[in-house]
Amino acid sequence: MNTLSSPQLYHWFVRPKWFTKKYIHDQIQTRFAFKDKVVLDFGSGTGANCSMFQPLQYLGIDPDAKRIHYAKRLYPRHKFLVLENGKLPVDDGSVDYILIVAVLHHISSEKIADYMKEFRRTLKPNGKIIVMEPCLCQNKPLSNWFMNLYDNGEYIRREEEYIQLFRENEFTSQVINRFRKGLLYNELFFSANLT
Repeated sequence: MNTLSSPQLYHWFVRPKWFTKKYIHDQIQTRFAFKDKVVLDFGSGTGANCSMFQPLQYLGIDPDAKRIHYAKRLYPRHKFLVLENGKLPVDDGSVDYILIVAVLHHISSEKIADYMKEFRRTLKPNGKIIVMEPCLCQNKPLSNWFMNLYDNGEYIRREEEYIQLFRENEFTSQVINRFRKGLLYNELFFSANLT
């Protein structure tokens, strides 16, 4: 049985609290202030990142209904919805931050372009997208091999490819950090805003 097919196993083995705090929450919370800000967690999965945000200002969306159901049980004060038809269930210009953690490497560039239209529609004029993704590095062949072997994402990209996806869709990106997650995962952490 694939561990990713079970929301419980995924939550406990892939996103344990200590690991998520160290490699995701600590990175994000030291750089962004979320008080009174509306946050859309795109690809929220089992809700591992919702604890960074005020429940009334947070919406987690994911296409996997099982993961959303599990997230609702774990975090009943936060709101989670199943993503349907590629449309974000929020009003135009209503979101301060879109959080995307370990999601884009599961989505083709063509499909991401469709989502980018939704990101542009829903972000406030000064809104930001916060992105953290596994990243292929030219001088790290062992890490690249491991990520391609271990990860279920079919679209792990190089840094330039992630940035180009946003540039082609009218966003300006700023790299915040490049770091190693665990032993062999190279992570790219960047933000993007409308140009």
